[in-house]
Amino acid sequence: MATKVVVVGHQNPDNDSISSAVAYSYLGNELQARIKRADPSQATLEYQPVRLGPVPPESLWVLESNGFPLPKLISHVHARVSDVMTPDPISVKHTAPLLEAGRILRQKNLRSLVVTDDDGKYYGLISTRMIAERYIAATDVLEEDGSNTSAVVEDLCASLKQKVGDITETEVLILDKVGLLKEAIEDLMESSLREAVVLDDENRCIGIVTRSDVATRPRRKVVLVDHNETSQAARGIEEAEVLAIIDHHRIGDVSTASPIQFINLPVGSTATIVTMEFVKHDVEIPKTLAKVLLSAVLTDTVILKSPTTTQADKDQANYLASIAGVEIVEFGMEVFKHRSSGGELSVQKLVNTDAKEFQIGETMALIAQHETFDLAEIMQHEDEIREEMRRLKDSREYEFVLLMITDIGSEGSQFLCEGNRRIVNRVFSIHCTGVGGTWMPGILSRKKQVAARILGDTKG
Repeated sequence: MATKVVVVGHQNPDNDSISSAVAYSYLGNELQARIKRADPSQATLEYQPVRLGPVPPESLWVLESNGFPLPKLISHVHARVSDVMTPDPISVKHTAPLLEAGRILRQKNLRSLVVTDDDGKYYGLISTRMIAERYIAATDVLEEDGSNTSAVVEDLCASLKQKVGDITETEVLILDKVGLLKEAIEDLMESSLREAVVLDDENRCIGIVTRSDVATRPRRKVVLVDHNETSQAARGIEEAEVLAIIDHHRIGDVSTASPIQFINLPVGSTATIVTMEFVKHDVEIPKTLAKVLLSAVLTDTVILKSPTTTQADKDQANYLASIAGVEIVEFGMEVFKHRSSGGELSVQKLVNTDAKEFQIGETMALIAQHETFDLAEIMQHEDEIREEMRRLKDSREYEFVLLMITDIGSEGSQFLCEGNRRIVNRVFSIHCTGVGGTWMPGILSRKKQVAARILGDTKG
């Protein structure tokens, strides 16, 4: 059975984060299939795209219209019960004779069996220890009459015909499949039994966990895309085994125990790098996946207008457009138009959907961005937007919350800031107040034109 690897982007995922996870998982599985064809005995990995938050509307549109399922939502990468449990454990009916249970345990070299009722649902557990204790109990007659060995033999023979349900242990620890392994270990060690079971919603046993299973704690295998900082990563990343990082941001603080594949290029989109990896490994990109990748390149580079755009982004965008059979600007505008207007998008989503935390001295700041074709419509909701920004600032104790409302057509951004505006005003030599915001012509990139300048100023 293949070992699962989750491919995950940053918190508050944007289209680049979602699309890159989907595409890199496809690439990883294609490469694993190539390995398996060359050597069927090789153990392989199974890549699965996941996400840490809601899917942006443009990602939802491009994935659904091209037949891709949404990445599974996860909240952490801590090891789970499902990472160590033995799935689909062998079972025996509660009406079966003890002889049958013993035979299965011996033939399968098992210590315990799941016992089921007449409907195939979980009933309890029976183990070699329980059967041994039953046999040992038969020798109790010898204490009364040491010469009465025939009575012992009769009792032992009778036990072979006894029903499994008669000695089944029903007070067994039940674990949740997605529960944290570290918590399950504590419960299992305190349990009088060496085993625990995992049940589904229909009370059927889908897994069994023994103390031997948890002796060596496993680490979930993870690939990070579009980030490499722990503050933006999934909870539990410090416990996971990071296999690779594919990113286009500054190098952060994710550390690994051994060397890994770390691709970090100064380009406008992680999807650009993922596309280059397809080319490097000579893996064909399906038309549908080309649209997914192209949408990510265009959203992260604002249809190749952002100052973060490089020749590599343009080259890969043209390559993907040729596969997808679309015109770049026309397709890019269609992608952006699937981002809801201010009247349709909730204020909470507008502020939170594409927001990233940054370390500012001893404190944290939040810089959010929302791209639109209708700035005026968004600004009609300024009061509610600022209220949400203040709520975030107070609840998470940010130094400030800065929202860039980027007008794609006008190629600039309206700055709204709540909190310590002095930092933003000083860095950009502006006078951003609590009303109306400040128009910043030519400012399209949060990473290169905003975050980099603020971080550079505060470090100095």
